[in-house]
Parts: sequence; structure tokens; C-alpha cells
Amino acid sequence: MIDKKRGFFRDYAEPIITALILALLIRAFVIQAFKIPSGSMIPTLLVGDHILVNKFIYGLEIPFTNKKILPFRDPQRGDVIVFKFPEDTSRDFIKRVVARGGDTLEIKNQVVYVNGKALEENYIQHVDNVNKGKIPPRDNLGPIVVPESNLFVMGDNRDQSYDSRFWGFVSLDNVRGEALIIYWSWDKDKKVLPFFNGWVRFNRIGRLVE
Repeated sequence: MIDKKRGFFRDYAEPIITALILALLIRAFVIQAFKIPSGSMIPTLLVGDHILVNKFIYGLEIPFTNKKILPFRDPQRGDVIVFKFPEDTSRDFIKRVVARGGDTLEIKNQVVYVNGKALEENYIQHVDNVNKGKIPPRDNLGPIVVPESNLFVMGDNRDQSYDSRFWGFVSLDNVRGEALIIYWSWDKDKKVLPFFNGWVRFNRIGRLVE
């Protein structure tokens, strides 16, 4: 005699529960989706971009701790990373790694130098007008030495980014992962149809974050 309750569980509930567990494991350890809420990473990332973040490349995070195991590599200069905001770890920020632990960093009139060498940053933009040659304090810094196991990060939209220039360093323990690819992008300000704002940026879907 067939146990109908057991048969229902095997046919329907068991696969659903298994899929949910796998989805939670993937989200916790492998890939997680994030939405870009601000313009601090323009032009690399726009408001409304939805990205996938590689969470295992910098190591698997042990649940309920900040400890990581089995890292493939540490964050490198130029990586775009998602991390827990040091002043409020319940919030996630996304910025670009500019300097690593042990590096000497200096900013002179908007040019970033690491260990005495100017960085080639063809991904950044400056949008503020500098009046009469006066450079804002944010565009001059250091020299400072980045502490070991920490990172100095900045937004690509340099004039409109709240980053390490203002609040300091990011601990490696607070790094969630590396931005990987844009899987969806929505421009909420674009008007295509009457009485309807917003449209898909089809040309951005599938772009690697570089």
C-alpha cells in the first residue's frame, strides 16, 4: 500500500526544500545579488544596475563570524568589491580597491599615487568644476600607509563618493566579495511611455564589472 503523505512529500515538498537549501547555500557562500543605489561608482556602475557578486574568491565566510577560510586570493588594486561599511556593518558599500595593506598612498591634486607611482585610472570621472584652480581638500591626502589586512577604497565617481578619504580603511574581514557581472539594469528616470517612467538598459545587461 502506498503512503500518500510520504509520496506527496517525496514528489513535491522534498525537491522544494532541497532547492531552498541549495539557494541559501549559494547565496551565503558563492554568489549574491546586489542593487546599486547611488552614483558613487559612475561610470562603471549606474544607479539601478543589479550585479552578481563572487563571494568565494576571497574566502568562504564562516557563518555568524567575520572569519574566512580557503581564499583563492586577496583583493587586488583595481578590484571592485562589496564590503560591510566600517561605520555601520549592517550596510553594504561598493567601491574600488586603490591600495592594499603596506602600501603608501598619496593623493595630489586628484592624482592617486601608490608607492610613489601614479595610478592609471581610465575608469574614473571628475564632475565638479574647480574654481580658480582651488582643489578641494578631498583631492589631496597623505602620504599615509595602509595598515596590514586593510584596504583603501574609492568610488570611480571621485567628486561624489563617500569613501576611504573620509572614513578610513576597510578590514579584509569585512569584504563580502568581488563585483562580477551586471545581470539587470533599470533606468527609473527614463520616460518611454506616457504615464510610465523607467526602462531597461538592455545594453548593460551581461557586462562584466571591470
